[in-house]
Amino acid sequence: MWDKFEAAFITADRWKLYFGGLGVTLQISFFAGILGLLIGTVLALMKLSVRWNGKKTVFTVIANIYIDIIRGTPSVLQLMIMYFAIMANNNNKVLIAVLSFGINSGAYVAEIIRAGILAVDKGQTEAGHSLGLTRGQTMVHVVIPQAVKNVLPPIGNEFIVLLKETAIVGYVGLSDLTRIANQIASRTYEAFTPLIISAMIYFIIIKILTILLGKLERRLRQSDNR
Repeated sequence: MWDKFEAAFITADRWKLYFGGLGVTLQISFFAGILGLLIGTVLALMKLSVRWNGKKTVFTVIANIYIDIIRGTPSVLQLMIMYFAIMANNNNKVLIAVLSFGINSGAYVAEIIRAGILAVDKGQTEAGHSLGLTRGQTMVHVVIPQAVKNVLPPIGNEFIVLLKETAIVGYVGLSDLTRIANQIASRTYEAFTPLIISAMIYFIIIKILTILLGKLERRLRQSDNR
């Protein structure tokens, strides 16, 4: 067993390959997460325009179509369409992956943010209006600060899901953590150990993120109880 671990992780400094792949995975996840948050926020506000106007708007229709298409198609196909068709002339594979996963994540984040805003009691909006605040001021200064507490934990979970989904970037030739494990398996002619090492690295990173999310949720609950 040790011989297999040594061949898969230590020989020829292969541990550097794993951590290089991890760096690619985290880089894509981080920037795609930020892009997804920005897109999701815009889409959520577009969908909520129906609530403010009392009827569907063009923005609502566009947001619904976007979310339906993205959520209704596999992320691996979206990545391949982005790589082989939309950005076929671009050689920056990391950028392509960030755009693809950011666009994908935005559809899910939009629903999280929309639900978080709708969870804020309508009385808060009415209170803002009674103080003379405009609709936009009420949203920025009253509703959104309260909605943030509702959306932070699920957005954190969405980031964890996003991190795991990036394991498919090998389809476009990016040497992420999963692809590195496959490459090492092809060199050592033994697949089990490299894949287990890769899985353990994923597990450790996600476990750390889960613990941090748990602490964040406890702090948010404590602030609500004050």
